[in-house]
Amino acid sequence: MADKEKRGLVARWLIGKERSEDYARSTLPTSRWGLFWDILKGRFGRLMLVNLLMLLFCLPLAALIIWRNMQITVSGMGGLFGAGLAMSFPVVPDIVGQAEQLILNYDVVYFALFIPAGIVAALGLSGGMYIIRNLIWTEGIFVANDFLRGIRRNFLNVLEAVLLFTVVLFLARLMGNMADVMVARGVSGAGWMVASKVVGYIIVAFMLLVCLWMISLGISYKQGPWALFRNAVVMTIGTFPQTVLFAALATWPFFLAIFSGLNFLGIIGILFLILIGFSYASLVWLDFSQWAFDRFINPNIGVTTGRGLYNKEKGSMNTQTETEQQSAAMREYRRLMVANGRSKLASRPIKPIDDDVELYQLPDSFSREDLQKLRESKEAMASDVKQYEEEHRADEEYVSYNREFDELESAIRAEEGEKKKKNKKVRRPKMLPPK
Repeated sequence: MADKEKRGLVARWLIGKERSEDYARSTLPTSRWGLFWDILKGRFGRLMLVNLLMLLFCLPLAALIIWRNMQITVSGMGGLFGAGLAMSFPVVPDIVGQAEQLILNYDVVYFALFIPAGIVAALGLSGGMYIIRNLIWTEGIFVANDFLRGIRRNFLNVLEAVLLFTVVLFLARLMGNMADVMVARGVSGAGWMVASKVVGYIIVAFMLLVCLWMISLGISYKQGPWALFRNAVVMTIGTFPQTVLFAALATWPFFLAIFSGLNFLGIIGILFLILIGFSYASLVWLDFSQWAFDRFINPNIGVTTGRGLYNKEKGSMNTQTETEQQSAAMREYRRLMVANGRSKLASRPIKPIDDDVELYQLPDSFSREDLQKLRESKEAMASDVKQYEEEHRADEEYVSYNREFDELESAIRAEEGEKKKKNKKVRRPKMLPPK
């Protein structure tokens, strides 16, 4: 037997144990934590590729952040703040509040530009997070095709979340800058502005959590704009400690890269974001979201729980059932059946073609008497068909079809009536109690 090749630590971490006979189905992920590590190790190349696609769409947003910081840094090195240092620098006797006013002027422009840059970033987020969700569900993926499919399916939901967050961030930052200017200039009542600044940043932090839930809910379930926001608020409040914890675990690379500056930690954060940061954040958050959905939502709506996890009792992976996959198509097919009406061939008896009643054939040269015979033969044939229909109307096949069609029609009408009532009556959502 050939000597085994000695693998390094990283190779053993990515590939696993050297002896293939140690592999067993019982080692497949049975928890969300195990699934996270399984995807991170086994799909690392795919995660890097998805991260690159998401990064491309987030480049305008990153460029605005860098441009803003550079503009503020350069402005602080000259102009008013360099007064009297050289012959070309004018002397400004009073610069109190000038720095805060300068930052306010810059932030009005740059934070307003974050909104259109966020729209571009929403394209990458909708496609990339759709792929990550499919990886969590252990579905086969094709990165390019699924990225475009994710944009088509989820862009509007992700766009709603991104627009909400960028607009709230713009308003909160504007309020905070105005508070800094008033405090620096000693304006009376500046304390209220400071309080509004603190409240604004608290709202931004809360909206970040809500928007994360909006993205995961919009990718996993079909719902309207208001329902999406409402359910995201419910999930944020109902799972607040877990939401804060996993949001911090997911977004730490972004905060490290943005707020650490160009030091050692900041460079580590930037390199991590370029390599796998966006995919890592999406994997952490969506994996946690699926745990929350399995606990609070899926059991209530009859959807399979634990998708992507190995079920030891069944000895197989938890996947979407065939009934769930076909339910939407089956409901649409039933609606089309009712809309098209009863089948004339299946709802009533039709006399088969036979030779017991024949239609009179007109000769080449016919008279009035021949026309009378033709009419009588037609009437006899119609009477025979009607008599056959009356005799076989009570046959089981026709009675059964009409009864099933009536039941189907009643069920569809009742379902449509319930939907209209639900649309008219808006109910306050409630969190399900944990099991």
